[in-house]
Order: sequence, then C-alpha cells, then structure tokens
Amino acid sequence: MSTPDADGSAEEYADVTAGEEVTRSGNSFAGDVWVNFKRWNVKAIRNPFVLVVSLVQPIIFLVLFTQVFGNVAGGAVEGATGAGISYETYLVPAIAVQVALAAAVTSGIGLVNDIENGMFEKVLVTPMNRTAIFLGKTAAEVFRIAVQIGIILGLGTLLGAEIATGLVGVVGIMGIGVLFSLWFVAFSNSLAILTRDQESTIIGANLLQFPLLFLSSAFLPLETLPNWIQTFARLNPVTYGVDATRSLMLDEDVMTVIEVSWFDGTLNGVVPGVAVLAGIGLLLGAVAVYLLSRASSSDVE
Repeated sequence: MSTPDADGSAEEYADVTAGEEVTRSGNSFAGDVWVNFKRWNVKAIRNPFVLVVSLVQPIIFLVLFTQVFGNVAGGAVEGATGAGISYETYLVPAIAVQVALAAAVTSGIGLVNDIENGMFEKVLVTPMNRTAIFLGKTAAEVFRIAVQIGIILGLGTLLGAEIATGLVGVVGIMGIGVLFSLWFVAFSNSLAILTRDQESTIIGANLLQFPLLFLSSAFLPLETLPNWIQTFARLNPVTYGVDATRSLMLDEDVMTVIEVSWFDGTLNGVVPGVAVLAGIGLLLGAVAVYLLSRASSSDVE
C-alpha cells in the first residue's frame, strides 16, 4: 500500500485505502476494557456530585431509620425472628443493597450525557471493541459501587451493627451488592438508550427504586408485612439481595423466599439469592448489550 508523498497526493492515498479493511485498535480486548474503565472513573472524579448524591441518600436512610425508628422496628424484628438482633445489624444489609440500587441509576445518566454531547458516537467510530466499551463502563461503575458499600458497612459498624462473619462477610456483602447492581445497571442503560433523555432516564429509574425497596424484606421481616406486599416481595430482586447479604451479616440462613438445605447454614441463604440475581443480571445484561449494539449500528451508519 502506498502512502501520501511529499507533494501531498492525499487523494490518491484515500482512493487506495478506500477498499481496504480499516486497521483495528492496537489494544487487546482487555486493553480496550481498561481504557474505558479509566475513562469512566476519570469522568466520575471530575463530576463527583452524582456519586455523592447516590451515597448521601442511603446514609440518611441508615441514620434516620436506626435513630428514629430503631426502637419500634427493632421490636418488630425481635418479635418476628425471636433473636436478639439490633436493628442496626438488621438494617445495614438493606442499606448496602440500596446503595447498589441508587448508584446503578447513575449508569444510565452517564450514558445519556455521552449521547447528548456527542461522545457516544465518537467512541463508536474508534477501532475499539464495542463489547469492551460496555464492559469497561460497567467495571468502572461496579468498582465505585463496591467502594460505596464498604463505606456503608463501616458507618453501620460505627452505629453499632455487627458483622458476624467478619472480614469474609464484608467481602461477601460487597460482592453480592455488586452482583445485585448489575441488573439495575443494565436496566438503567437500556432506559438511556431507549429514551436518550436524561430526565426520562432519572424518572424511570427512580420510579422503580423506592417501590422495590419498600415492597421487600429490606426494612422489616417479610412475615410482618401485609399479604399483598409479601406476594410482590417474593418476585422482587431486592428481597433476594437483602436476604443473601443479611445471611452473611448474621451468619445464619435468613432467606425468606426460597428454602433450600443443600448447604451448611449460612450458604442456604446466600446461594439461592446469588443464583437468582445472577440470572436476572444475565438476562437484562443481554437486553442492554442488544440495545447498545442496535443503537451503535444506527449511529455509525
């Protein structure tokens, strides 16, 4: 293949290369993932307001619920479980899941911002692998979610919560929180691609966030709730995430939806929740990747 000569025959060069395959990125797939992982983390550091908001709201819930409703709710928890569990200990797993839910909402907002300022199309025309683009973005978001869950666990411990499984439990709760976030990250990005509007994405995600939290076992034991809420809670991903993290928090099987005896104690509450969350995450993740691929093809054309 010839190259442009010194006298500037660029037109001849363009004609020669027009029918040839475009050179792909020099990065490997992992390299493309890493580039996008760094880009989204840098973007978050430069605009920390959204991250702060997604963390402040769960902190307010943690402090208010434990300090204002602690005595009443703690009595309901003790009456339902028959165990001497402080409400702080009972509530922290739910707040960890809430952090994952609130932080996942920002994923779609970031994608809408990219679409609105034209960055989305610019990234698509680069030679980077498109799947790597999505994975790098998701990896950056779940990394930040894990850090935020760690902050909540630390604050909860300061307020009197006890993690019976110790450091292993801390890592496990962070892992389940990240796994839980994946399905809502996918949902938020799907909304962003479909609406291409920041306000619509925020409203759509937030409309689901609070019903999902309150119509679950997050704040009170399932058996203390009305029958219609119990029915909804059994289909609610939040219930599976909360029960799995709470099992690790208390070091006992507290899964209220699926009863299994395949494992020993705590794992009977953890494994079913993890399995359900993984299934939902894969399903909605596939939908998000499909929508992203379709939008990518449309934008590039």
